[in-house]
Amino acid sequence: KVIKVTAVHDVGKAINPTGVYGQVHGGVVQGIGYALTEGIIQQEGKVLNPSFLDYKILSAPDIPEIDVHLVEDSDNPGPFGAKGVGEQGIIPTAGAIANAINNALKVRIPDLPLNPEKILKYTGGLV
Repeated sequence: KVIKVTAVHDVGKAINPTGVYGQVHGGVVQGIGYALTEGIIQQEGKVLNPSFLDYKILSAPDIPEIDVHLVEDSDNPGPFGAKGVGEQGIIPTAGAIANAINNALKVRIPDLPLNPEKILKYTGGLV
């Protein structure tokens, strides 16, 4: 279970800081879902979890504390010194969770999502 995420992002100049915080926060939530719960299950080319009843996305009770810090550098060639932040929160989150699991269990799981069944499989049930 993810207890807390601290996300620090270089955003250039935050033209709309509230919006940037929201983008990073939302991206982190998507990254957690990508790492832990979301995964298309296919068998013989057929998707076995085609609806949100079967494909688990995070909901409000699943979201841990997220601490967002923006690093501003106005000497950036982007418009008004800004950088794009649309997917910044998603990109490092799954890797950070995978590394935390590796650090705790000393096992590298090579594919996502990192669900309990997969953790038991790769640890030989010794968790």
